[in-house]
Amino acid sequence: MRPRFAGLIVSVATLGILWGTLAAAQTSPAPYAPPRTPTGHPDLQGVWQALNAAAWDLEDHNASLGVPAGHGVVEGGMIPYRPEALATKKDNFANRTARDPETKCYLPGVPRITYMPHPFQIVQQADKVSFLYEYLHTVRYVYMNGNPHPKGPIEWWMGDSRGRWEGNTLVVDVIHFNDLTWLDRAGNFHSSALHVVERYTPTGPDHLLYEATIDDDQVFTRPWKISMPLYRRQERSAELLEYQCNAYLLEREWNNPAP
Repeated sequence: MRPRFAGLIVSVATLGILWGTLAAAQTSPAPYAPPRTPTGHPDLQGVWQALNAAAWDLEDHNASLGVPAGHGVVEGGMIPYRPEALATKKDNFANRTARDPETKCYLPGVPRITYMPHPFQIVQQADKVSFLYEYLHTVRYVYMNGNPHPKGPIEWWMGDSRGRWEGNTLVVDVIHFNDLTWLDRAGNFHSSALHVVERYTPTGPDHLLYEATIDDDQVFTRPWKISMPLYRRQERSAELLEYQCNAYLLEREWNNPAP
């Protein structure tokens, strides 16, 4: 009986190792290996769109008139405002309909343009990655190959973007902003000292993980981060269409609502 019992112990132990290996394989899938461009970099090209309510408010929020409810995309839940900046944010929120720069058809800035309810297209070239946005036909160039930011101070609506690759992730460093854009329709704002670092990581054939770290020591007590998936548009005819914002038409509609 003793040799047979010993063999049973070995068999049970072997099964345990195999089961543990199988379970680990099921819970730790191999990372996604994206297709490559002719230059050897991950191919992120296509028409993409965020499907969330971050454009209305980056933090958790309930539904209200014209605003869908949404889960927040801020890691940790709350934006870490300085006390005096939080008072400004609350005042912005109370006056958001008239004060939001986007309602005046200004460029929405970075990162806000990424999660607005409009698609955008990524086009890759050897020396740059181009972001083409449906909103106002906006174009943003991300210069690659170690091309440095120009010397400032410069105040641009969309900032200045310089990129690099970290493995499969496109990392975009953005500085040289003005202080006229908001981060959403809830009045979350920044100063011209804003520094944004974006990360675009392919996680599947039709998904990108978008992350943005936001740093502005004039408004926030520390850097903070947002993250969300981006989805590739699946229509065979997927393309950017016309979206032209005309502030005077919007103002007329607000002042003379339909009966």
